[in-house]
Amino acid sequence: MSLPEIVSRERWRAAREELLLKEEAVTRARDALNAQRRRLPMVEVDPEYVFEGGDGKANLLDLFDGRAQLVVHHFMFAPEWEAGCPGCAAFLDQIGHLAHLRARGTSFAAVSRAPFTRILPFKARMGWTVPWYSSCHSDLGRDFNRDFEATIVVDDEPVERPGISCFLRESERVFHTYSVYDRGLDGLGSVASLLDLTALGRTPAGSDRVRYHDEYED
Repeated sequence: MSLPEIVSRERWRAAREELLLKEEAVTRARDALNAQRRRLPMVEVDPEYVFEGGDGKANLLDLFDGRAQLVVHHFMFAPEWEAGCPGCAAFLDQIGHLAHLRARGTSFAAVSRAPFTRILPFKARMGWTVPWYSSCHSDLGRDFNRDFEATIVVDDEPVERPGISCFLRESERVFHTYSVYDRGLDGLGSVASLLDLTALGRTPAGSDRVRYHDEYED
């Protein structure tokens, strides 16, 4: 692996300012893309998907936990696997304190096809407190993973893939607003990056300032 060229401070400053112009152009393009994403149409979905979590059976509306938006991490963990996907685990390690999302009317949850009895010990091993649900009871309702393309069929075999899906709630009605998969998750994980995927964007939490996570009123 070759290292960068060694130069004077003046040459470094000139090169840095040249690169900064390109970085600022990317930021403006990303802002425009986020605005276009927020204008995407949405589709109503049946909230009666069957999940299992720490409090027993739940439907999609329950995953909102009373908030307006829901971000679902499609965590690759097939029913026959002993542990979850290492890449998905690394992604979930990046998710910070959920108070920052929740204060902006957005819930976050992981969903996998593995039975909850298999998810629970792995979650404890990883030390996570993020809500995590099993969608393995698809025989009791619609198949959440396949409907949202987190499990696809290749040569008649189910194949898992990582993804994020965003949902918006209006009273008892649930709408799917956005999904992204595989390399589309690169660069995601921060509160701002997750909110940028949602229909409401970076909704302020009472004021525009970020607070300590224990100072928010949920």
